[in-house]
Amino acid sequence: MSKAAIKLLIAASGTGGHVFPAIAVAEKLSGYQIEWLGVPDRLESKLVPKEYPLHLIRVGGFQGKPGIGTLKTIAGLIKGIFQVRKLLKQGQFDAVFSTGGYISAPAILAGYSLGLPVFLHESNALPGKVTRWLSPFCTKVAVGFVATSKYLPRAKTIYLGTPCRQQFLTPQPLDLPIPKDSPLIVVVGGSQGAVALNKMIRECVDTWLDAGATIVHIVGGANTSTEKIEHPQYIVLPFYDNMAGLFQRADLAISRAGAATLNELMITRTPSILIPYPYAAEDHQYYNANVLATANGALLFRQENLTAQFLAVEVLHLLQNPQRMKTMASNTSSLGVINSADLLADTIGESINAHLPAKQTSRPAQDVHS
Repeated sequence: MSKAAIKLLIAASGTGGHVFPAIAVAEKLSGYQIEWLGVPDRLESKLVPKEYPLHLIRVGGFQGKPGIGTLKTIAGLIKGIFQVRKLLKQGQFDAVFSTGGYISAPAILAGYSLGLPVFLHESNALPGKVTRWLSPFCTKVAVGFVATSKYLPRAKTIYLGTPCRQQFLTPQPLDLPIPKDSPLIVVVGGSQGAVALNKMIRECVDTWLDAGATIVHIVGGANTSTEKIEHPQYIVLPFYDNMAGLFQRADLAISRAGAATLNELMITRTPSILIPYPYAAEDHQYYNANVLATANGALLFRQENLTAQFLAVEVLHLLQNPQRMKTMASNTSSLGVINSADLLADTIGESINAHLPAKQTSRPAQDVHS
């Protein structure tokens, strides 16, 4: 085969936790021809850069007990596999990379059936069902936490951390009115399941304001409360684009425990109180949070065991003990891999070149990232 750029299909869909790490890796593979596989009406339609052609298929996940719905899901998966096989063959792709979730199932199986190198990244401490079932079919599985590998005994795992968006790696200015000497508490409930957490936080706000703190409360789309607390140092936002700048400035974050958010906290050295979403699939947010808590980088509380009074006091204790928060920040930072995107890009490039020795990238594998 003549010397040419490697052609890679990236399958990443659904949430920022899947899409953002994939974009971070794609940006490091600037010498590759990259196209994207997603699902209609999901986040990738807005987030995936325009330079990556987007292909859409319909695929769902296995939810609840086996039944008629399961049969429909299996039928959709089989159809999806053949659709992706056709795409890979007609497009003459050289490899597949996915960040997990429903879309990864047809991508992994189609790529494997064609003998292509298939790479998977799993950001959660407890791997999802698709990762556990299909990781043995992957050339390599990169994991975001060291502990993840023990759940994938038949896979070729490699610990590389989770790729982070570029803005989290460089200082970002803030456009919010936060007093210079005021400790900043950032609350990130998330758009899913945030109502209970938002209500609890509102019951704590007066206590923290009296202590001189500034609170930025990202309430998400699930916020239904009409209660208003008027105070210049209590800033309520439905969403905020510059979370990098916010976490970089924060003295403390109170958050759910999605893998992407935890990775951002680790990269920005932000101590945290973690309250996992209690209805997350297989309780995977608890497993994520427990990694940080075990390393003494965060405090972990179950929502069902937590009261607003207890939370208010715990935060006060932290604000009054800056050395403890400094230690938590250091411990949190030790879990993050700043150059994760570079490492994953290198791993993909080296493996593809080993698999396709006649077709090399336009530069050595160790120089695939920009």
